[in-house]
Amino acid sequence: MPDRSAAAADGAPGPRAAARRSFGRLSLEVRQSVPAWLHGLILVLALAAGMAISVAILAVSGVDVSGIYEEFIILTFFDRLGLSSVLIECAPLLLVGLGAAMAFRVNFWNIGIEGQFFWGVIFATAIAIWDVGPPALRVALMFVMACLGGFLWTVVPSLLKIRLGVNEIISTLLLNYIAFLFALNQVYGAWQDPKERFPHSEKFDAVEQLPRLGWEKVDAGLLIGLAFVAVIWWLVSRTRFGAWSRIVGSNARMALAAGVPVGVVVFVSVGISGALSGAAGFVMAAGQEFRLTGTMAAGYGFSGIMIAFLARNNPLLVPLVAFLIGGLYVGGLSIKSFYGLPEAMVQLIQAIIVLCVAASHFFVSYRVHWAR
Repeated sequence: MPDRSAAAADGAPGPRAAARRSFGRLSLEVRQSVPAWLHGLILVLALAAGMAISVAILAVSGVDVSGIYEEFIILTFFDRLGLSSVLIECAPLLLVGLGAAMAFRVNFWNIGIEGQFFWGVIFATAIAIWDVGPPALRVALMFVMACLGGFLWTVVPSLLKIRLGVNEIISTLLLNYIAFLFALNQVYGAWQDPKERFPHSEKFDAVEQLPRLGWEKVDAGLLIGLAFVAVIWWLVSRTRFGAWSRIVGSNARMALAAGVPVGVVVFVSVGISGALSGAAGFVMAAGQEFRLTGTMAAGYGFSGIMIAFLARNNPLLVPLVAFLIGGLYVGGLSIKSFYGLPEAMVQLIQAIIVLCVAASHFFVSYRVHWAR
């Protein structure tokens, strides 16, 4: 038998090392730049992989998947009614995605989007119920107050973070419950619809509703969301504040040493995040629900975080991701109705597709190749 110790002493590779060298190994290389076409191709492949896994799960569960492509893709994105439903979903998703991105850019993990969303609706509903201001300006006033409500709900957690170093994940998460319970108190109490006696406020008047754009039920909330995309892009890309926020997000201590007002940048960024979340509540209330309900903010906090993550906090990518997420929700409802699937199965399919899209970020950041 060959002397392994002698081979090692002579510097010759052992049999295991030689086998590994001949077989090769996977190697990861950080991408210095990613072309737009490659980024798009990776995203499309991730969506295709998520759809394939979902179809396989449905087939194993005994579901006839022969029409899944038409129900989930064609009737969602290429049908007039389905596409309009996706655009309706996009309006609040745009705003919560932008809101999450603004906070995440300065490393403030705003988990309180749903609470800020609720306070936006509450402030807007107060204007509608109490008939504040002239009718011609009622919607504009509701919008301003909704932004103010969302902003105010970020003041305490942002000051706790800046002054005392309190973890913002805990503070913003706990404030969600206060906002939710206050909304429930109103819809079961003073603001309950006196006619229907259901747990929601009375319906907004016509002057308190966002106008339609003339395509199915798509309303002006979509234009509000797109306008904020342009405003936030300008703010983070073309202003000194945007440069400061990038520095704070990269290294807060270095930014402080360089003379950047870190506390002010964080406070303003988080305040804008809350105002955008409140604006999303206004868009939902004045454009879709036409009232305050106790469940209207459910899921929007998670959606905003997911959109900001997939868009990599880039305002220009937020509309694309919001459109895909909106289509995912509408398509999920479509196949739920067509196939009679339980809610858990629909959520599983949505989660699989989202995870595949999120995993595509790995292949955008790294090049995988086989090295010998």
